[in-house]
Amino acid sequence: MIYPQVVEGIFLRRPNRFIAHVEVGGKEEVCPVKNPGRCRELLVPGCRVYLAKAQNKNRRTGFDLIAVWKGERLINMDSAAPNQVFREWAPSSGLFGESPRIRPETTHGDSRFDLAFLLKDPAGKLPDRPAFMEVKGVTLEEDRL
Repeated sequence: MIYPQVVEGIFLRRPNRFIAHVEVGGKEEVCPVKNPGRCRELLVPGCRVYLAKAQNKNRRTGFDLIAVWKGERLINMDSAAPNQVFREWAPSSGLFGESPRIRPETTHGDSRFDLAFLLKDPAGKLPDRPAFMEVKGVTLEEDRL
């Protein structure tokens, strides 16, 4: 997974869980935060953050906050990143056949899986039943930093 056009900034404040104010090149920018969790132990005023330049020119905001430095560790703040990495990796992994069908946010019977992928081997080399793969990130424990 590659973020195009990443820039460094200084975190200023987070008035709510969806946006942050960040200084970039001497200018204050309002940025969506790609993780709606609290993250108070990470997003501390003055900390170094990374922003991805928005690819949609019609957006009201120009960047997304995607990562933050906590001491010597760079922590990805993009809660969609684990799913995207899996989606890019799975077809070439060989674990799900030669050309697996991978469908995110799928239903099976009466159940709907928001963060799971339906995996099927069209060549029939895997069992006839679909496999569901749920991809999770991790929760940061402050006392372990």
